[in-house]
This record gives sequence, structure tokens and C-alpha cells, in this order.
Amino acid sequence: MCYNAHMDTTIRNLDERVYRRLRARAMASGMTVGEALNHAMRAYLGSPPPTKSSSLRELVPEEYPPGNERLSEDIDRHVYGA
Repeated sequence: MCYNAHMDTTIRNLDERVYRRLRARAMASGMTVGEALNHAMRAYLGSPPPTKSSSLRELVPEEYPPGNERLSEDIDRHVYGA
């Protein structure tokens, strides 16, 4: 059996705004939408699968990505104009 490395497919029920943002970012990066989706799917598959927790006590905090050290202050500034 021979499998192609690439395939064409139809994906239904995409959020139109999210798709447009993905398309714009892909174009700005010199990528096709397919390349951007492949990158996003690989990143998704490389992360630990979500677990269903029956209790808030079982949740483990996650680190924010670098560059978000002042996130709460940024939110306050936007929300309260501080």
C-alpha cells in the first residue's frame, strides 16, 4: 500500500474569525494555510492530552508563556484604564 504524504480534505464548522486570523498570520509568515494547520496540529498533538478533573483540587497550575509577567497589570490597564 502506498500513502501520500499530503491529502486534501474538507473541514466543516470552523470559526470564521479564527480561520481568517490563521490565514492572515500564515500569509504574513510566508506559509500556506495548510502549512499553518499542520504546524498547529503538530503542536496540539505534542501537548499532553486534556484530562477531565472531577475536582478543582486536582487541577495543576500551568506557567504562562514568556512575555506575560505583567499580564494582570495589562488587564487592569485595559479594563480599568489604570
